[in-house]
Amino acid sequence: MGELFPRGSSASIDDLPETPKTPKPQPSPPLPPTQHQQLSLVQPPPKKKHQPKVFRILRSVFRTFPIITSPACKIPVLSGGLSESARGISGSKVTGTLFGYRKGRVSLSVQENPRCLPSLVVELAMQTSVLQKEMSTGMLRIALECEKRSDKDKIRVLDEPLWTMFCNGRKGGYGVKRDASEEDLNVMELLKAVSMGAGVLPGNSVVEGPDGELAYMRAHFERIVGSKDSETLYMISPEGDTGPELSIFFVRV
Repeated sequence: MGELFPRGSSASIDDLPETPKTPKPQPSPPLPPTQHQQLSLVQPPPKKKHQPKVFRILRSVFRTFPIITSPACKIPVLSGGLSESARGISGSKVTGTLFGYRKGRVSLSVQENPRCLPSLVVELAMQTSVLQKEMSTGMLRIALECEKRSDKDKIRVLDEPLWTMFCNGRKGGYGVKRDASEEDLNVMELLKAVSMGAGVLPGNSVVEGPDGELAYMRAHFERIVGSKDSETLYMISPEGDTGPELSIFFVRV
């Protein structure tokens, strides 16, 4: 076998033909900025001043009359739900929206009105398809329970970060409070003109893909504060409507 560099030869490595250099890859052009939907939702109005203690006590007494206790769940339930004519008798009216992708979990958003930013967002341990099935039975009671705190550590029951969830008396995972995401706010923006109703919106999630649909149901709810350890949302049905009843309970036990 001949030598690569024969003896006596003046050839050097500099005399070898140059290896063509690999061209450097050109940097990718910057991605176009994500088109964020312009939000026009506003902050909720300031809380009203607390009513005198005597008035609150009397009002609490009157509220106990139409409330019965379910022996199975031990949760206060208004017989027959609340109609439009009963609105304003107790508590305050808020806007509640249940929404989620078909293969994803349902989230609950509570707003002072459809034009406000959400004051509460809770991710429920329930698939959207399961919610639709339960609503078709005509009555759905969701109970979110957590343990009582000592007085020095006590916070508003709606500010609790985690609840054990019961659906029509059956335990089914946990409800988690979270900050409103960008997608949550986009949904609320799209539904700003909707006071009540149900339908689907075009969505784009990792689970469903760009062609996925996001189902929603929006209604007015009567928010009743039973005590420092219990608040309830009763869906208000329009006059003459015999649709499904929905109650959502937040309780510390």
